[in-house]
Amino acid sequence: MKILLVDDHEIVRSGLRTLLMSVFGATISEAATGRDALLLLRRDRPDLVLLDLNLPGIGGLELLRRMLLEDKAARIVVLSMHSEALYATRAMALGARGYLSKNTSSEELSRAVRRVLEGGRYIENEIAQELALGSSARENPLRDLTERELEIMRLLAGGMTVPEIANALGVGYKTAANGCSLLKARLGVARTSDVVRLAMTLGLT
Repeated sequence: MKILLVDDHEIVRSGLRTLLMSVFGATISEAATGRDALLLLRRDRPDLVLLDLNLPGIGGLELLRRMLLEDKAARIVVLSMHSEALYATRAMALGARGYLSKNTSSEELSRAVRRVLEGGRYIENEIAQELALGSSARENPLRDLTERELEIMRLLAGGMTVPEIANALGVGYKTAANGCSLLKARLGVARTSDVVRLAMTLGLT
């Protein structure tokens, strides 16, 4: 069994590597960036990908989309610091097979990996309850943004310029600039600093 870990924190990868090798006897490959993750996905065709959402350069939601374009059968489980149901909804809609927060227990993570490897889907219990109650979309200004707009917002909040965003997303400068302008219009703000402030308030950074 081959598992690809995608997380920019080595200590997180180390802990996951130890757990997955002991429980599943898996062969582990690791990537700290989206670009490296895509290269390893093409090379190794892992049985499962554990994906963080907060990555330098290509963000997790955009990387999830690109991975599934590369291999539509890829089994991807998001393991994120974000426990809000909004992120789980976006990730599962894009094609993730599972979603867990980094607060999850090793037992639940193992259970999720096993379920997904068997062909099922898995959402962390507390997040699943929030989704069932339908509370994730209420009064959240991010709910109507597209995945691309969420990614642009995250990159702006990370201090990237428009040319850097264009490079990270693999699009032209004009497309990135238009995306930034549309994002501000959708959020009802006029300045990039307002976008950054909102992203920080909502925990998107």
